[in-house]
Amino acid sequence: MTLQKTMKAAFAAALMLGAATGIARADALADIKSAGEIKVGIFSDFPPFSSASADMSIKGYDVDVAQQIADGLGVKLNLVSVTGQNRIPYLNDKRVDILMSVGFSKERAEVIDFAAAYAPYYIAVIGPAELKVAGKEDLADKTIAVNRGTLEDTSLTEAAPSTAAIQRFDNYNAVIQAFISGQTQLMVVGNDVGAQVLARQEALKPEQKFQLLTSPSHIGLNKNEEALKTAVNDAVAKMLADGKLNASSEAWLKTPLNPENLKD
Repeated sequence: MTLQKTMKAAFAAALMLGAATGIARADALADIKSAGEIKVGIFSDFPPFSSASADMSIKGYDVDVAQQIADGLGVKLNLVSVTGQNRIPYLNDKRVDILMSVGFSKERAEVIDFAAAYAPYYIAVIGPAELKVAGKEDLADKTIAVNRGTLEDTSLTEAAPSTAAIQRFDNYNAVIQAFISGQTQLMVVGNDVGAQVLARQEALKPEQKFQLLTSPSHIGLNKNEEALKTAVNDAVAKMLADGKLNASSEAWLKTPLNPENLKD
């Protein structure tokens, strides 16, 4: 075989190998569009971010965002129920394309990638509108309910003046009951729990006083899926720009969206 023929054969083999590699590496976004649906891993009982409604469909803040992502891609939304234990394996095994409500951590970043922060998660001090509490110093001499041994407990203990009377309970229901019954003047909870109280206690008129800690929720996806990551980021940016993310915050979290709460 002449040198010219040998080079042509090698070039043809390289083209075939490149084509095969391209097929093997078909990216997640291309797969989603080909399938006509995006599989979104979501907690099925995580109000107000996602939970069963009266008609048994899953609704909430996360569902609003997932639907906007699907609409932006021009595909059907397929919600997949996951748990805290199985959701990252589901993502890595491609049983889901993206995950909602993922807090950033260095450990998680070793196995998955993170798209834009889209949902605020923070620990807030909540009290009745008539009680003036603007900052940590105003917690002095106040009675405050908190769930024992949680991040809320740790954050409150670090922030509260020594004269604050912290009452620790074994679950969130007990914390809420202590607050709405007047056993404590304030309570410290995550904004997911707080939203439920803000929505239901019209007579008490509770409100968020200030935040103790902020850690926004991100959308998780597999590593090296830059096209999908860009598409998700674009969808979140569009929701921020056109007010839909704020509308979801007001509907589900019972408070306007503060973009500062989307910063890690």
